[in-house]
Amino acid sequence: QVQLVESGGGLVQAGGSLRLSCAASGLTFRTFVMGWFRQAPGKEREFVAAISWNGGRTFYTDSVKGRFTISRDNAKNTVYLQMNSLKYEDTAVYNCAAGYGSGSRAPDYGYWGQGTQVTVSL
Repeated sequence: QVQLVESGGGLVQAGGSLRLSCAASGLTFRTFVMGWFRQAPGKEREFVAAISWNGGRTFYTDSVKGRFTISRDNAKNTVYLQMNSLKYEDTAVYNCAAGYGSGSRAPDYGYWGQGTQVTVSL
């Protein structure tokens, strides 16, 4: 059974940092593209970042470029999202996902975690 478990969310002031983790089990982690998506209340889910199977390529949505960094440790079956200079508009539930393909499209991902809440206060 595939499981993706996110952690590291919480409440932080604007300008602060958080590091999200997503621990995977039940799949051959090193063969999957890993991504982070987020969904704010009343808004559609949006792509945040993705990383190729070996970490050699990363992709970001424009609004987080220069502030967020995605990374992975295939030995630990874990993907990370380091979030710096957080803004109020980054407030959302963040989900990690495992899949194949280009990395930015939700339908490319077959496995999803339950999500972790990130709240950025003004």
